[in-house]
Amino acid sequence: SSSYRTQDILYYSEYITMFPSIEPSEVGITGLIWLLLSYGYVLYYSSNLISEGSDLLLLIPSLAGLVGGVVLPLLGAIPDGAIMLFSGIGNIETAQETLSVGVGALAGSTIMLLTIPWALSVFSGRVDLSHKSQPNYGSTPKLTPKVSLKEELEQTGVSISTEVRFDGLVMILTTFPYFLIQIPASYLRGPEQQVAKGERYWALAGLIICIIGFIGYLAYHVIASNKDHEKYKRMQVLKDLITSGKLSLAGAFKSIIQTYDDDGKKKGDYGSIENNKPDYPNRKVKEYMDPVLRPYFTKYDTNNDKTLEKSEVRMFLIDLHETISEEAIDLLFKRYDANGDGSVDYDEFLGAVYSIIKIALAGDIDVDESMPIVQKTEKILARTIVRYGSNKDMEEEEEEVPDEIANLPANQQQAAILKKAFKMLFIGTSLVLIFSDPMVDVLQEIAVRAHISPFYVSFVLAPLASNASEVIASQYYAGKKTTKTITVAFSALEGAASMNNTFCLSIFMGLIFFRGLAWEYTAETIAIVSVQLVMFFLTRNSVMTTKRALFVLLLFPLSIALVAGLEAIGFD
Repeated sequence: SSSYRTQDILYYSEYITMFPSIEPSEVGITGLIWLLLSYGYVLYYSSNLISEGSDLLLLIPSLAGLVGGVVLPLLGAIPDGAIMLFSGIGNIETAQETLSVGVGALAGSTIMLLTIPWALSVFSGRVDLSHKSQPNYGSTPKLTPKVSLKEELEQTGVSISTEVRFDGLVMILTTFPYFLIQIPASYLRGPEQQVAKGERYWALAGLIICIIGFIGYLAYHVIASNKDHEKYKRMQVLKDLITSGKLSLAGAFKSIIQTYDDDGKKKGDYGSIENNKPDYPNRKVKEYMDPVLRPYFTKYDTNNDKTLEKSEVRMFLIDLHETISEEAIDLLFKRYDANGDGSVDYDEFLGAVYSIIKIALAGDIDVDESMPIVQKTEKILARTIVRYGSNKDMEEEEEEVPDEIANLPANQQQAAILKKAFKMLFIGTSLVLIFSDPMVDVLQEIAVRAHISPFYVSFVLAPLASNASEVIASQYYAGKKTTKTITVAFSALEGAASMNNTFCLSIFMGLIFFRGLAWEYTAETIAIVSVQLVMFFLTRNSVMTTKRALFVLLLFPLSIALVAGLEAIGFD
């Protein structure tokens, strides 16, 4: 029959596609620990490669919908999905047992992401709450010392935005396939083959619903990305690459200016030039330039009067390794000091940098001694910003990094970014596919030697390797203590759970249908769905206090106890 042919193909494909690896059952305890750490590190490293490569793709606005809507969610789920897939292929006689590793990875990944990094994000991003229990993001400092632990828990917290609440609703809707597969699992009893036969077409229905949910979820993100909902994340990636010297100013803003300048002129929706000046960016371009350039302006505004005097501009030029004559500085001021007050305010500074970037992008940066001084000076500065991404003194703690991209001409940097991004994605994905199968074998062997279910081993250990990038990213954004950054952190965690409910769960539905395996994980299903329901209700509020975050943190060990308790009273 077709089902047996499918099983044969899957069985023999294991030996065709397997890379040489050490058999976990043939090593001692220290060898097993070494294998766990080695494979875990490779999966951790590969997931970071995938994450960093995906972030680089965000720098290409023309790919915003594709990257933000499809690439980021899909690639983020690959490490978990690979572990789940390899847990259910191979010898049909042992696949049912090793499938517990995959279910543990699914449950551990989903529950861990919604508990530990969520709680840590609240702790990192917490600010003081007002007397109306609303976060004081506008106060300075945002977080003040508290006299007692009770005050710390009850008078600090973070905001829960509309986007986070909506993503929570999407997450809970994607749990429907769990309920579907639990219908036959709740009443079918007997040998595993008989249970698997009774669940087979329920699994097919679940597979179809998972695929529909997966496509719908990707479509939702494509729409959101086309509306530039990934804007803040893209701005942060830009800023990090420029301040670390990996990308020049001209190279960083090339695609931004080309995409949004042209779009604004064609559509007319934001194409009106602010201040009625031809050398000023439109609103869209300004939104991207502002977070990168404002720290420069603040640094050189030594007297904090929100303007740059000629002496302060001279220091800025010296740090760019350019020595400009007094006459040239006077003429630059005359050109960019729009209100003629003898100093350059932030908007005038932004317009000046924008104009010089445009000159750099035009490629006409050759200097002729016969040129007017202003034109000559602008071209010298344009040539400078092609070579330099930032003043390294602004980030004294920044580690020295390769600047092979930053040294390229601006019109070549975008192509170099794409090449580097796809290289990172290819290497990361390849490593995941190669090492996920040996990792499953290691987790299974640990369970055998510890005389516990493979589920618990995988529940705790698998997410440490496969979800490390999400944990690190959520802490990075939350630590910036703004409404936008905490929204980015929480939405990413909810999005990862939704991908587990669709993409990763579809792998299990496919294994059950095509391989004839049984879904005997009622206790695990209850834990997975329960935690998501709790998080859904917690995100109905507009604020999450640190006290509630502590409860969220406790959900992780409580979920393990829930599974153990349910299994103890007779649940699958």
